[in-house]
Amino acid sequence: MTDRAVLKRRFLDTTEWSPASVVSMTGDASNRRYDRLTLEDATAILMDAAPERGEDVRPFIRIGEHLRAQGFSAPEILARDVPNGFLLLEDLGDDRFKEVLERAPDREEDLYRGATDALIALHQCPLPADLPDYSPQRMVEVCEPLFSSYTRTLAGEVVHADQTRFNAALEDLLNRHVGAPSVLIERDYHAENLLWLPDREGVARVGMLDYQDAAAGHPAYDLVSMLQDARRDVSQDIETAMMDHYIAKTSVDAAAFTAAYWALSLQRNLRIVGVFARLATRMGKPHYVDFIPRVWAYIERGLQRPELSDMETVLRDTVPTPSPENLRKLKA
Repeated sequence: MTDRAVLKRRFLDTTEWSPASVVSMTGDASNRRYDRLTLEDATAILMDAAPERGEDVRPFIRIGEHLRAQGFSAPEILARDVPNGFLLLEDLGDDRFKEVLERAPDREEDLYRGATDALIALHQCPLPADLPDYSPQRMVEVCEPLFSSYTRTLAGEVVHADQTRFNAALEDLLNRHVGAPSVLIERDYHAENLLWLPDREGVARVGMLDYQDAAAGHPAYDLVSMLQDARRDVSQDIETAMMDHYIAKTSVDAAAFTAAYWALSLQRNLRIVGVFARLATRMGKPHYVDFIPRVWAYIERGLQRPELSDMETVLRDTVPTPSPENLRKLKA
């Protein structure tokens, strides 16, 4: 057994789940690994988040406890080994939005309205203590893989002046339309991290996963994450309907909220292009390149918005377009 496997077994042996059968589950884009445990008729999920791979379970614990305290369906933590990065979690099942909508595409509006209502409720809750700010400056910083992984791979080098020009233009856009953080944002609020729990009531019908990178940010951020999903197509009719629903239920200024939505769309999707390029070129996960055309299509849509007109020339001048040839380079 590897050292990690020994530590996992030692952790399980401290719990009532020691005799459970263990089946590996598909991991995510991080270094975390997941197993499903079955003991008689009960199941649980084991998260393996190795500190030596840069993982830290403490933010997951803190945000999860906050969400549950506010009435949301984040998995309960059944047991924990924080120093070694193991958590035993409540199993919320397999009905992620992704799978539900593959079986029943006609449920799209129902599920996305439920998830939008959950965001509306979340944005009325107090912020947990010591939550990092997802400020305009920070949002520019996290776009760095767009240059270090994506542009460098395609152009062979990064022109410092180009990156400086891009960063200044993006930060100016975000300062004008997004401003200071005000609500909790989960940052990965989309169909593969949301579960449909119809046996529960109200906002608890939406199960939440993968919120350890939560921050204080703008209310439109998680709407962008959900409605401009990197991994699945969401109809533009649903996108418009959910934005309208959020605006109507919260009485935010419609024009200002819409401008912020599209500014955040540009920032988020450019960051994703860089992250997917990094996953392909540095972490041996080339299938992430297949998502880039969808993400770039969101960017192109955003550049048609009047709020983003100043960014179009900057982006065209500084960042390569993901042409078929460039996508092949990223995969090679």
